Amino acid sequence: MLPWRADLAGRIDEHVIDSELLRGNPLDDPHERPLWVYVPPGYDDAPDRRYPVVYVIQGYTGHLAMWANRSPFRQPFPETADQVFARGEAPPVIVVYVDAWTAYGGSQFVDSPGTGRYHSYLCDEVVAWVDARYRTLAHRDHRAITGKSSGGFGAMIIPMLRPDLFGAFATHAGDTLYEYCYLPEFSQAVRHLRSYDGDIFRWWESFRSRTAFTDPADGVLLGVLGCSAAFSALPDGTPELPFDPHTGVLREEVWQRWLDWDPVRMVPKYAEALRSMRAIWIDAGTRDDFNLDLGAQAFRQALLTEGVPEEIMRFELFDAGHGGIDYRYPLSLAWLAERLQPDEGPSTP
Repeated sequence: MLPWRADLAGRIDEHVIDSELLRGNPLDDPHERPLWVYVPPGYDDAPDRRYPVVYVIQGYTGHLAMWANRSPFRQPFPETADQVFARGEAPPVIVVYVDAWTAYGGSQFVDSPGTGRYHSYLCDEVVAWVDARYRTLAHRDHRAITGKSSGGFGAMIIPMLRPDLFGAFATHAGDTLYEYCYLPEFSQAVRHLRSYDGDIFRWWESFRSRTAFTDPADGVLLGVLGCSAAFSALPDGTPELPFDPHTGVLREEVWQRWLDWDPVRMVPKYAEALRSMRAIWIDAGTRDDFNLDLGAQAFRQALLTEGVPEEIMRFELFDAGHGGIDYRYPLSLAWLAERLQPDEGPSTP
């Protein structure tokens, strides 16, 4: 495998989208955002053909340029995605790579006074922008969203909230079952905050003044602060921690605001939307560092309990931790691409 950029059979158009919804956001992050649109081989040769669309969102601290990062003996996802279509492994679709980065490292793809209107940005601006400029099949039955980790969380909740836009999704090790994926980190956060007198904003000031991730506290506290900004910000935008930073005792009312965003707990409320999906892919590694294999199992069971047909789901646990599972992305992409086509799709599950 060559360690440099490969030519694509399709092409990626690199754009900048000017978002009115992100203008003046609480963190003063850019309202002009990069947007990559991949068109499959043959797109330019068939001017009357329209295509399904798969939207791709990233995990926490992910930003768009990272899709070009190369690991040893691995190709980045835009290249492996291109190979799916170049090899005829699935019918062609348009693939849209969305940026939702914030100064805290991510937005969780929700609307929040602590970060900005990233859910509405994706749903109301990005989707319409793409449909206006590309030959899409502009209907929820031909539109899917996929992501890993925090992106997998976004891929779960966005179709629940907007089933008018998205009719399918894939979640790879998506954040869910919060008592196992988030709660264990709170005790670590309290220990790290001892060095900052229990003040996470003192840590934040330190973090921004030096090279990132040179303090062992950085990874845990960045995630806690960013998720607090997304899930439990005060009306003025101040992130409110779901625990006492000195004792670790849960602030039950604040913690409940986090739990309200747990996809497992959201399923009953949005059961009708989930039953309307055409395809749902759920996977995770059996050694996931954040116990998201348990979350994947719980999410699948919650769907089955609410009457989501098992035949529209693909569920798999595989031998892996949380990292290094990018080889799964083209698998779910090909699976979704078949089920987003205008016809009935494949006869086998």
